[in-house]
Amino acid sequence: MSRQYPYRNRTESYDSGMRPLSDIRYAQAAKSEPYLNQSSGFYDPQSARGAGRKTASSRKKWWWIGAILLLLCIAGAVVGGIVGSNAAKKNASTASAGSSGAGGSAGNGGSPISGGQGGPAGQGGVGRFAVGTDTYELPIYPTETNQAVYGAPTFVADASAAAAAGIPSTFPPDPWTPGASPSPTTTRPDRPRLIAPAYKWAALPDMVASDPYLFGWNETIFGNATFYYNEPLTNYSIDGGYSGSGVLDVARQVKVKVKSWAYAYRMTNDTQWVDRTWRELVNAAGNNTDNFFGEQGNNWNYYHFLDVGEFTAAFAIAYDWLYDVWQPSQRDAIMYSILDLGLSWGLQAYTNSTFQASNGWWNAVNGNWNCVCNGGLTLGALAILGDDPTGMAEQMLGYTVDNAKANCAMAPSTDGTWSETANYWYFGTTAHAEMTSSLITATGSDYGLLSTNPAFNETALFHIYVTGMTSLFNYGDHGPNKYSTTANGMLFYGSQFATPVYTLFQRDRFDAAEPWSMFWYDGSVAGGWWDGLPLDHYFDNGLDQWASMRSSWTDNTGTYVAIKSGNHTGHQTHGDLDAGDFVLDFMGQRFAGELGSGNYLSTGYFSSEGQASQRWLYYRKRTEGQNAVVVGEQNQNADAQPTASFGTTGEAQDYTTTYTVPDGSTAFFTTDLTSTYFNVTAYQRGVRLLNNRRQVLLQDDIVATASVQWRMHTNATITYADATNTTAILTLAGKVLHVSLLNIPTGTGATFQTLDPVRYADDPPLPPGEVDQPNPGVSVLSVSFADGGSYSIQVLFNPQWDDMAASDFVTPPSVPVSQWTLTSHNA
Repeated sequence: MSRQYPYRNRTESYDSGMRPLSDIRYAQAAKSEPYLNQSSGFYDPQSARGAGRKTASSRKKWWWIGAILLLLCIAGAVVGGIVGSNAAKKNASTASAGSSGAGGSAGNGGSPISGGQGGPAGQGGVGRFAVGTDTYELPIYPTETNQAVYGAPTFVADASAAAAAGIPSTFPPDPWTPGASPSPTTTRPDRPRLIAPAYKWAALPDMVASDPYLFGWNETIFGNATFYYNEPLTNYSIDGGYSGSGVLDVARQVKVKVKSWAYAYRMTNDTQWVDRTWRELVNAAGNNTDNFFGEQGNNWNYYHFLDVGEFTAAFAIAYDWLYDVWQPSQRDAIMYSILDLGLSWGLQAYTNSTFQASNGWWNAVNGNWNCVCNGGLTLGALAILGDDPTGMAEQMLGYTVDNAKANCAMAPSTDGTWSETANYWYFGTTAHAEMTSSLITATGSDYGLLSTNPAFNETALFHIYVTGMTSLFNYGDHGPNKYSTTANGMLFYGSQFATPVYTLFQRDRFDAAEPWSMFWYDGSVAGGWWDGLPLDHYFDNGLDQWASMRSSWTDNTGTYVAIKSGNHTGHQTHGDLDAGDFVLDFMGQRFAGELGSGNYLSTGYFSSEGQASQRWLYYRKRTEGQNAVVVGEQNQNADAQPTASFGTTGEAQDYTTTYTVPDGSTAFFTTDLTSTYFNVTAYQRGVRLLNNRRQVLLQDDIVATASVQWRMHTNATITYADATNTTAILTLAGKVLHVSLLNIPTGTGATFQTLDPVRYADDPPLPPGEVDQPNPGVSVLSVSFADGGSYSIQVLFNPQWDDMAASDFVTPPSVPVSQWTLTSHNA
């Protein structure tokens, strides 16, 4: 069984449960989730016709509930295997087709535009910079040494200079000037007011005609709008119960559809898009007699308030972007849906302590929940402000803006790392950008959402460095299906923070083609985002403590190492017990990877981050489920605060896409994990790049009073060079990595072993009725020491590069981790 999905012309496979096995549906953000064992699925909607409520007095009819559909989603999270699975690799020839961030066809039936073909040429006549996408849907850049094409990243402010350089024009200045003291409740006089004011719509067609990125994205958006148009009405598929993952996927599907159709109408004035939007809204408000859509009066499911946020945002976009074309009765119906199904419950979350404790707790935490809920409520309030006879919209804005500034805006740590995980960055930044952009366009100010936390300027940089050569350093939970979230907040932040690197980085990504990009992208940007960008970066906040090291920004077949330490608390219960965890990319493959989310509906999964939390019973959250050392078959100490250090020779790539690492280039990360373990009196872990970043050494110097086991999860096939089992040969997608034990501790007889990715036999039992998720295709490469003692476990990773002979590899000297320096391993 197969089904076509937009954003690429390729077929998705299904398992016997009719759930897509692919990790990307609709506008899912990045090739960051694991490729195996996906269980959170999209179910075919049931087709039905609906009739909208005609007057405000009949709005209870707008909530009419149809027959209950007895199809429940089993899990609300993307469930993982390791990124890098050979079995689940995407076909390279189809990955570029329809990829929004690269050449190939755009959407369904778009024109090829990379290299300036099939679309307007950009600066230097090269059109889009990327020429395609690889098997991970990361951009492939052509071999290029022309500094005129790939120069320093910049925004070309001078219009004449931009024209001379062949850089397409950007939007004209906003003709509306807000008052000297902007207020969230005083809006611009014209419509639309959310993200895309009328003057931008007026300028957009000419910009699409001249800019290869806007041209391609526009093609993709129309292709997707057509795809969605022919879909049945969105089905109300409850994922794990109303308070489980609820109907978040449903809400995001509706939002993606509404954005696409509203965009298509405003670019064509074709009312078929309005009519299709109306039918979807009638259904999503629970007024379709042929299609069940939730609990009456609570159709948007406040039990899982993210759902309310996303539905409210969807209806806000429909109300605002199509304001002038709605009949008064339709506009009235949409407004009262926003009020009764969205804002009324939002006010309860802020004013009713009982409701707040059970359903509004999100307004007291930072992270994606606060951003999504406040963001949706803000868009809903801004959309109907001035029309709302109840006063709820104005009252709502009195809560959301300040609360988001105190919480959502504080989600990035002081070093820019998103405090939850690298994947939850997508949810949080998308909502933050939507809310902030809407406040700016509607009222003339961001009210501190961009400046309250100086680190928000750095969170886009975090995203760049956490993106490896195959996928993210995707530690911790990955979250539910993304659908309506992308990394396009990067385009918004690029302009707002005057940082062209952010804009240039995102515009070649596959998820760039959606309506927000058309208004957030500044076409005056020029240069290569990698020019002058250091290869390495250390994120030093104690909550996170992680480092990213690589050999190139433009060659996805090079070396990427990321490793973390940090605290186990303060991550909104999305982290793992994983200090010392790492990932390794070599030769276009992820050889050491992450298992991803557990089952979000498992008993106690989100109970707490404390040592006794049931969350830490599940393999994917336990220390043995990480690429880390396990002592005494016990979890790490959840309350520890390790320390870390970092060194780099500081290379930054130049303007070319054919960067060569200079001799002597290296970087290393070390961390003292003594306090992170029980039964340990001293422990330091270090990882460093060797041989001009072509080899990697991982070393653990540990003194323990219980057994010690080194563990690494991989999708590779593991064999051994000889009977001693001291060199493992990992083979993945035709690429080979040799992993060798160096300086084996005397008398230990230490060798590599291949284990299954399962809990230890003596681990505490899982909660009644629970089972661990399987991890098919995953093996654990391990080294075990049965007794306590003092050990230096030195593991050398030698990728078998096509241009290297055996004699080209180096064997590093044995240096205690505490004595590592930039020159400590020189020959």
